[in-house]
Amino acid sequence: MYKFIKFYLALAIAKAAYLGIKLFSNSSGTSFAGKTVLKFYPEFLENCGRFIKEKSITVTGTNGKTTTSGLISHILEVSGKSVIHNLKGANMLTGVANVFALNISPFKKFDFSVIESDEAYLNKLYDYMKSDYLVVTNLFRDQLDRYGELSTTAALIQKAIDKNTELTLILNADDPLVTNFGYNRGNVIFYGFENVSFECEHEGSGAPAEVYNCICGKPLKYSKQFFAQQGHYECTCGFKRPKCTYSADVKVYKDHSVLQVTHNGSIYNFTTRLVGLYNAYNVIAAISFGLANEISEDVIQKALDSYKSIFGRTEKRIINGHPALIQLIKNPTGASEVLKTVDLNSNIVVAINDNYADGRDISWLWDSDFEQLKGAQKLVITSGVRANDMATRLKYAGLPQDRIVVEPSIKKAIELACSGKNKEEPVTILPSYTALLKINKEKF
Repeated sequence: MYKFIKFYLALAIAKAAYLGIKLFSNSSGTSFAGKTVLKFYPEFLENCGRFIKEKSITVTGTNGKTTTSGLISHILEVSGKSVIHNLKGANMLTGVANVFALNISPFKKFDFSVIESDEAYLNKLYDYMKSDYLVVTNLFRDQLDRYGELSTTAALIQKAIDKNTELTLILNADDPLVTNFGYNRGNVIFYGFENVSFECEHEGSGAPAEVYNCICGKPLKYSKQFFAQQGHYECTCGFKRPKCTYSADVKVYKDHSVLQVTHNGSIYNFTTRLVGLYNAYNVIAAISFGLANEISEDVIQKALDSYKSIFGRTEKRIINGHPALIQLIKNPTGASEVLKTVDLNSNIVVAINDNYADGRDISWLWDSDFEQLKGAQKLVITSGVRANDMATRLKYAGLPQDRIVVEPSIKKAIELACSGKNKEEPVTILPSYTALLKINKEKF
């Protein structure tokens, strides 16, 4: 009875704290209520599972977890299910506590929960909440000062998996590090691409492959390598890409992708307006979840058609009358894949901060393929705390110096990019994480 009372008291305090921050602050409040509730009642999350009637889904990985979890949530909602989802991407314990504290109530339950989890916090999350599904998108080198090497991140995810023995894994078969999580497990769904073709101008990525050796220590051999370490691989020891439960061929166009998915001899056709191969991987992960849960092809396509990009993940906005595309960049592989899709006829803003949430170490800029921008036809404006460092990187990438403009103020940089009289002139904005938060708060 004491825990029951304390739980609901914590819930009331969290809702009051959120109301206060909305009334007296410009903060979006994605974690404040969560911090409050966990400080008052650290076991709060242990009690939240009973508000989910059907299944709980967790999504983790270096890149794509916000988009993938958003797609899964939207597919469920279009199928008629109620979903609790940390939509804004606050994916540490405080962010997860925040979304439950602000949405559940004594007489309100949800059919599903879809929770995006930071890779390093998944293990802690599973101390409090169990899950029915875990989707793992990929493992790339990301913020070495926070996460360490990939083996460290992989070990943390594996610890979380080991705590949840009945968990069904949905794994990217094209990523050998992710494949390892399904080793000697029966409840695994693998997804991946059999063939990838580009129906638009495309250059190979200069991002380094993250995995060179098999778990036995020998070099992996690739028959197909789509980007970074993702592709079709095998080793003389017998380790190889597993057969996919849901396999697909994808054609990547400039402004959309077409996927043909095969499962048990049946073929399903889907189109997504999310751009780039990296987003096609997010889409096939979400499709795999949908089909595995008997959601129809028509409902999934309807969800793909109506899906709206989340907060800087291929987000389209109108800024000062100009069409703007905002794409988060935060590590070498993710940035390099985004850079492939940049419209070189647009004004471009690259806003880089080095705050804690970004990672203090910005050496990743030198491993990212900014050479993709050397054909930019208009201004490339560098901004944020590390505006000068970014300008130096672009200089060494081969951009003419007269096209590079340094403007540390993110607001002023975007206003400059959107100052043209021709309102059809597009703008591309490439921010790091806290730069993205800054952009979201600004009014243009």
